[in-house]
Amino acid sequence: MKMLLVIYAEAADENITDAFKKAGYKAYTKMHGATGEGQESEPKLGTHFWPGRNNTLFFAVPDEDIHRLCEFVKKLKEEQPRAGLRAFSFPLEECI
Repeated sequence: MKMLLVIYAEAADENITDAFKKAGYKAYTKMHGATGEGQESEPKLGTHFWPGRNNTLFFAVPDEDIHRLCEFVKKLKEEQPRAGLRAFSFPLEECI
């Protein structure tokens, strides 16, 4: 299995989440209010000086599905350039 971690601006939450659901990716875990600094956007630290936060989505998918999901994320990033969308995949091993 693979885990896809998707990070995006909290302000784009409804658009991003809806896009994944419409594409058939309905099983995910979401974490709200992540902060950090990226290479392609301004820092989002939840402070007066650096306002804003990020959300993260985690998708656990079979190995054979990760390429299709990554291609969807690339397309979504092009369609939502202000969302600050980034995605990373890594191996996943279920424990129970």
